[in-house]
Amino acid sequence: MDLRQITSLVAIADHGSFSAAARALFTVQSNISGHIARLERELGVLLVDRTSGSVTDEGALVVERGRRILREFGDIGADLAALDNIATGETRLGVIGTTGRWLMPQFLTKLQESHPGVHPIISEGGTSTLIPRLITGHIDAAIVHLPVDDSELIVESLFAEDLVLLVHGSHPWSSATTLPFSALGEYPLLLPPRSSTLRRIINRTADLSSTTLKVQAEIDGVRLMASLAFEGFGPAIVPATAIPGWLTGDFTRITIPDLPRRVVGWVERKRPRSGPPTRAAHEIAAAVIKKRGARQPGLYVGDQAFPLK
Repeated sequence: MDLRQITSLVAIADHGSFSAAARALFTVQSNISGHIARLERELGVLLVDRTSGSVTDEGALVVERGRRILREFGDIGADLAALDNIATGETRLGVIGTTGRWLMPQFLTKLQESHPGVHPIISEGGTSTLIPRLITGHIDAAIVHLPVDDSELIVESLFAEDLVLLVHGSHPWSSATTLPFSALGEYPLLLPPRSSTLRRIINRTADLSSTTLKVQAEIDGVRLMASLAFEGFGPAIVPATAIPGWLTGDFTRITIPDLPRRVVGWVERKRPRSGPPTRAAHEIAAAVIKKRGARQPGLYVGDQAFPLK
């Protein structure tokens, strides 16, 4: 078994046929066929269905392990490059939208001033989409909603923020400043998808308070959920930073004391080691949050930010 055979099989899985894999690898189809035939003889199983060109169930298992082998092989150079302390080049960062809106203007300005040779590439997304991109190496680090449980990742808490109930001025709750969580079962809510970390926090609080929530709609995206609440489509539980401090309008922020704070953190892979541009970005992000984070309504930094570790 060698890297050419593994590379050929992964290329077939990615591109759907022997000929497409050959084009992707800048070789001829006979080479791809030869690599796969030798690998199949060595393993004693059929890896590719010659009729459809797709990998078999056994082939899919080999592809999954093969991707990890190829990533490890490619990481050798990245680990050596990470030993260089000169912060120049690209860093690909993911950030959740509510944090990116207030952090990125200050972060990018400070990064440019301190490390003009670093070129940041910023991707906005939800935690559920950014973490898979981080694991597969499409981005170098991410600022996401914690917890993130993966033994291959390094996780550092950055700040915590309140979860609040956002309601339109026409809603019966609009005159309230605080509500117990048990009251939230009275009217339908806009909620994040069940698979999201935020929804799990909300559901856990509902279980603890024996509250049955009514779901008006599930919205995958905190900023979209906040926008719908602003427009009066329904109340929504959102992080405090989903409501900019400068924003005015016919809406009310309501405190729900039973809800725990949302924790946001920096996540990167253990291997390969982060290069100088990503390490510089991490330092700048942490410094900006430490200096200016507490100015954001409902956001907490420092040791007191995480009362329930």
